[in-house]
Amino acid sequence: MNVLRMLAGPALVAAAAFTFTAPAAAAQPADESIILVAKPALRDRLYRATVLITRPFGRGEHIGFIVNKPTRMTLGKLFPNHEPSQKVVDPVYLGGPVNTGTIFALVQRPEAPGARTMQFMPDLHLVVDGEQVDRVIESESSHARFFVGLVLWTSGELRAEIERGFWYVLDADTSLVLRKPTAGMWEELVKRLQKEEPKGIRTHAEPRDRLAAAGDR
Repeated sequence: MNVLRMLAGPALVAAAAFTFTAPAAAAQPADESIILVAKPALRDRLYRATVLITRPFGRGEHIGFIVNKPTRMTLGKLFPNHEPSQKVVDPVYLGGPVNTGTIFALVQRPEAPGARTMQFMPDLHLVVDGEQVDRVIESESSHARFFVGLVLWTSGELRAEIERGFWYVLDADTSLVLRKPTAGMWEELVKRLQKEEPKGIRTHAEPRDRLAAAGDR
């Protein structure tokens, strides 16, 4: 399902528009966001050894970003004539296979940076509008992460993947999402989770608990 469409315009960074009303979505609390950690048995070419942040945005649908797949590209390489981009030394991350021609930003701030944003956590916001992404690059890049592409799950798809044992599920954590560098992140999380799982220690919300409200609304 393609819920995004590319927008043409003079903004430096290409924008994307969600088919639902973005301002209303931005006003909603993001208390159902979760972290997904791929289990070692998941050998998919794209998703193996990945860590994702995801949240619901519709009737059982979910949106998310892979947070530990840096590319070889930087904003400076993508936009050589844009001076603020030259100052961002961090790589652009591969967020997922959908809309890879679009730059998205996850920015840490207490308030939404604009109307067309989505709240992932109380202090973490997704920016999709081109002009707003430009402003994040220019003034807030030190506490932001920039992505090409994203991940979309259709209604009930993420629930099914978790129940089939593809993912560990953790409570959302902004510091983990924006962690630098990401090398070794997946291995560290899997090692900890594998130690805790046999002991029956509940260090994260169970999938049925966290997805109950989002799965079939």
